[in-house]
Amino acid sequence: MLFATPPIGGEEAAVLERIDDLRRTLKYQVAGRRRWVGTLRRVSFARALQGSNSIEGYNVTLDDAVAAADNEEPLDAEGETWAAVLGYRDAMTYVVQLADDPYFSYGEDLLRSLHFMMLKYDLSKLPGRWRPGPIYVHNEVTDQIVYEGPDASMVPKLMSELVAALTADTDGPVMVRAAMAHLNLVMVHPFKDGNGRMARALQTLVLAREGILASEFCSIEEYLGHNTQAYYDVLAEVGQGTWQPGNNALPWVRFTLTAHYRQAQTLLRRVKQAERLWSLLEREVERVGLPERVIPGLFYVSGGRRLRRVTYRSMAAESDLGEVSEAMASRDLRTLVEAGFLLPVGERRGRFYLPTDRLRAIRAQTREQGGRKIEDPFAAVA
Repeated sequence: MLFATPPIGGEEAAVLERIDDLRRTLKYQVAGRRRWVGTLRRVSFARALQGSNSIEGYNVTLDDAVAAADNEEPLDAEGETWAAVLGYRDAMTYVVQLADDPYFSYGEDLLRSLHFMMLKYDLSKLPGRWRPGPIYVHNEVTDQIVYEGPDASMVPKLMSELVAALTADTDGPVMVRAAMAHLNLVMVHPFKDGNGRMARALQTLVLAREGILASEFCSIEEYLGHNTQAYYDVLAEVGQGTWQPGNNALPWVRFTLTAHYRQAQTLLRRVKQAERLWSLLEREVERVGLPERVIPGLFYVSGGRRLRRVTYRSMAAESDLGEVSEAMASRDLRTLVEAGFLLPVGERRGRFYLPTDRLRAIRAQTREQGGRKIEDPFAAVA
């Protein structure tokens, strides 16, 4: 027996409708060949990597999350933290690949394979295998055990049930189905380690398979990373300390719908800002007589991120502005320094670039005034 999907009432239905409206708008905004979309998609993917791993204590900068997405060396991260981020990147890249695979099917082997990708850096964590014994979730702050998973002998049967539910359950709102997949996997806790990451990846996979939005834009992992305590609190509220699948899952569903609503609002704000920023950079680059291929790099670094030569090259290529050789990239970056857009830091291979005040001022023109907080969707429909 797994946690059952709770009845969806009027408030939940109203919030779902609001989320659908937001996602339709977002899908329209990122459709077509807008050249800034590639960079936004890449950074969104990196934010998901960063957010999900931060929940487990593997903290990396956004620059290093982008480096992981690009299969490049990190600027700061090292050791187990970097290995964990790379493992999660591999699994999530596979999720992206499966989004529109016509031969896709859910299966226990798929879940175990995703787990192996995530944790292959540490064989002591039994990557790709169900846990052989009991498992406990420990609160490091209070030094208390806050959850005990079901007996290990139950795991194979419960995971078979979960796969059967994923295969058969095609009714009901996809965001609710994805939320229940997340909840059931994390409550079964089928692996020795990495259960949270696996549950979040599975939720993203269920969403991606519906084609409601590009995989990089449908994840709520960034939101969960920024609201970790609330995430833990609602799981504790529903779980009540032990495997109790008869508990009411509605608080979890409402929390997840709130996450979707707020993440969609955040993405829409970023999309509007990205469109304005690209337009301003186009005008400024044309005014000073620089080639159009420098815009993606300026777009990326303008928010205070660190720009490396390899990132500059990949950003230009992804924006359909042609291949940029290493020599051309070096010349462009030198020109951008001379033009007052970039500030070089470090030497040779370790060199990266930061935005100057001139570039920051351009970006500042795109920001919304007031820093408006995103509303609670359930308060709005109550």
